[in-house]
Amino acid sequence: MSKLTNYFRETSEEMRYKVTWPSLEELQKSAGLVLIGSLLFAAVVGVMDVVFSKSLEAFYTSFR
Repeated sequence: MSKLTNYFRETSEEMRYKVTWPSLEELQKSAGLVLIGSLLFAAVVGVMDVVFSKSLEAFYTSFR
C-alpha cells in the first residue's frame, strides 16, 4: 500500500513542480489551430463524399 501512496505523491509533485504548463494564450492558439484543421479536414472529406457519390451514381445509371 505504501508503494501506491508513494506513487500518487510523486506523481502529484511532478505535475505541480516539473511539468511546464502552457499559458492561456498558447492554449487558445492551439485550440484555434485544431478547430481550423478539423473544419478543413471535414470539408475535404465532405467534398470527396459528394464527388464519389455523384460519380458512382452516374456510373450505375449508365448501365440502365
